[in-house]
Amino acid sequence: MSYFQFHLLLIIFLLPLFYTLAQNNGVVSVGSTLTAANGTSRPWISPSSDFAFGFRQVQDKDRFLLSIWYVKIPDTLVWFNNKIDPVPLGSTVQLAQTGLVLRDPQGRLVWRTENLADDVDHGFMNDTGNFIIKRRDNFSLWQSFDFPADTILPMQDLLPGGNSILISRKSETNFSRGRFYLQFLANGNLILTTRSNPRNREDDDEYYNSQTSDEANNGSASGIRVIFDERGSMHILRRNNEIADLTPSSSLPPATENYFRATLSFDGVFTHYYHPRTFSAGTPNWKAIWWQPDNICMDIDGDRGSGACGYNNVCRVGSFGRPICKCPKGYQLLDPNDEYGSCRPNFTLSCRRSVQKDKGSIEEDLYDFVILNDTNWPKSDFERLSPFSEIECRQACLEDCFCAVAIFSNSQCWKKKFPLSNGRIETNTRTIAFLKYKKGDIPNYPSPDSTWVQETENKSKQRSTPLIIVSSFLGGSVFINFLLITAVFCGLYLIYGAKKLKIHSNNHVLETNVHFFAYEELVEATNGFKEEIGRGSFGIVYKGVIKPGSKTVAVKKLDRVAQDTEKEFRAEIKSISQTHHKNLVRLLGFCDKGQYRLLVYEYISNGTLSSLLFTNSKPSWTLRIQIAIAIAKGLVYLHEECINQIIHCDIKPQNILLDEYYNAKISDFGLAKLLSFNQSRTHTNIRGTKGYVAPEWFRSSKVTSKVDVYSFGVLLLEIISCRKCLGEAEIEVGEYPILNDWVWDCFQEGRLDSLVEDDFEALNDKKKLERFVKVGIWCIQEDSSLRPTMRKVCQMLEGVVEVLTPSCPSPFL
Repeated sequence: MSYFQFHLLLIIFLLPLFYTLAQNNGVVSVGSTLTAANGTSRPWISPSSDFAFGFRQVQDKDRFLLSIWYVKIPDTLVWFNNKIDPVPLGSTVQLAQTGLVLRDPQGRLVWRTENLADDVDHGFMNDTGNFIIKRRDNFSLWQSFDFPADTILPMQDLLPGGNSILISRKSETNFSRGRFYLQFLANGNLILTTRSNPRNREDDDEYYNSQTSDEANNGSASGIRVIFDERGSMHILRRNNEIADLTPSSSLPPATENYFRATLSFDGVFTHYYHPRTFSAGTPNWKAIWWQPDNICMDIDGDRGSGACGYNNVCRVGSFGRPICKCPKGYQLLDPNDEYGSCRPNFTLSCRRSVQKDKGSIEEDLYDFVILNDTNWPKSDFERLSPFSEIECRQACLEDCFCAVAIFSNSQCWKKKFPLSNGRIETNTRTIAFLKYKKGDIPNYPSPDSTWVQETENKSKQRSTPLIIVSSFLGGSVFINFLLITAVFCGLYLIYGAKKLKIHSNNHVLETNVHFFAYEELVEATNGFKEEIGRGSFGIVYKGVIKPGSKTVAVKKLDRVAQDTEKEFRAEIKSISQTHHKNLVRLLGFCDKGQYRLLVYEYISNGTLSSLLFTNSKPSWTLRIQIAIAIAKGLVYLHEECINQIIHCDIKPQNILLDEYYNAKISDFGLAKLLSFNQSRTHTNIRGTKGYVAPEWFRSSKVTSKVDVYSFGVLLLEIISCRKCLGEAEIEVGEYPILNDWVWDCFQEGRLDSLVEDDFEALNDKKKLERFVKVGIWCIQEDSSLRPTMRKVCQMLEGVVEVLTPSCPSPFL
């Protein structure tokens, strides 16, 4: 080892010590960077070592959340950025002169604080759990306390309006925004609301109110600030300096011995907690001092939304006011991973004319009741019968095909229809619920394995590169940063040398940002092309693992590409490599060796949209909406926003992949030009899949991006109905075998409920359902000039642009 190399290694090994010395005062200098890595990234620590700022792993080990947490209780996050999704391994956050800047592993901007006009001098992670960005004169330019997520801490106040709103998570492990809000209003009231539509505050249903406004106190002073003081007490300060206590002072343990926080949980309960500062492994977790509401099952009682639990679910209150949700007998969760979500019946209520027999009626032969005491769904009435006996109530529901449940109490009978909302246990009410079920269906509960939610594959941990390891040591000292940068560049020069990013193959040079793989390398990665995971228009897709790093990839072995198009192949690869969008599958590399042409893509763990849609258990309406809009945005990018316009020519469910969070990604884009004419599916130059192919392909008309609009329209109708169009080898049998025709008939006749059948979530969202159907019909117009652009489609789906009533899509209908 040379003298220079020895000193270089010595500097690198001493960097962790320098970093620790530079970080013991909580000060973070401009230029300091943190990297999302598995166990190697050091956070920015407060002087007392109570709080840390950095990246925390979420349930998926390759995803990280920019957050603040207790150093001693790392699983408890007190702040996180709930405006963005968790970022992948290798992402970085830097304190720049303009503020915090978060980038993904490719260096693309993900999020930043508002531009602070190059005034940033340093950051400070203080002992109250507040990360502050300051000017040279110590003036605060930005602080995490002003942008809370779901938690507030002592010394963190809430002011009327602005960003002082707590928003619950979607679940314990899903950190995206949920449906519960805590906010301090301008009138002085602290309120809890549930919001079905995040964009529409008119849908808010209030379920707690502090009653500290002028109106609630006969004109006395209203509340002006929610104060969480250093003693751990929460109260509302009034305009006349009087105090309205939220937490009882007598219940507070000593502040010097305990941590405090107040969190709006994912299930809607706002709770004030404490935790001993000194504790052993066996010490109980956070203990509740105070919570609101007292009974969330009863207090969420608005006319909008499903209640504390999902539709058809039943809520009862557990300890500390937390709801416990359970599907009634004969029902199962739509999403098996969300016990607080909606339930669907294991049967379908059929409205057929009753035919009398010798004894009883058809209804008596088909249906019976589960009897539930003290259970009610108070917001789903469609008929009230009084005075009625218990037997009459039961019989009235049995003979009414719209009646899903009958509630009997005090000689009164309420018939209720799907979806059943605000389900809850009402103790001491002498209420009896007759819940209808189809005979023979109750015992047959489907296996959890048959549900549409698939377990995310455990990914192999990637080995940290020298850059990731070293970047985690960036500290507060300019001198240390100078040594680090010098060491890294010298080391890289010694190890790798100066190389240009060019790929040489067959005496041709291809400048690109994707990797060139040797054929032998891909044979090894796929274990001899052993594990097939899909087939497409161009060949077979295999699962592989690239070493070193053990990165899982999808390798497409092309077998439908014309052999005399080497230049075209490389031109298309270059074009594809320049496309970057969250709703497109990313190309990682390629191989071009003689007769072998292969493409290497990122591995998408949850398979195709086809495998999600066309199963016995429908995905939720919310998820289907999310997927449809994501596909539309991906096509907008291909048609209008990437460097060269790309027409996909084969949009179908098999070419839409779903990642671990069920985000939709379009695959096989940019390859249509490579398909040999003599290898296409017909004797003409038609490209695409039967059922999704636009009419202009058959007319020798000019092919434009509108062919993708047509295919998307068919796909959108499939997403809405969860039914296949006639694009597969197998022909569906039924009253409406052609999906496009059937949808048009349902739309004309006002029978949109037939499209989604017993999908209660979709039926409860009739306006959006109608909007999506109309957009789908516009997209499948035979006259391509009548079809909207994908940008217009996207705007219509999101409700930004009004959707007019479509005309008949085909002149033959």
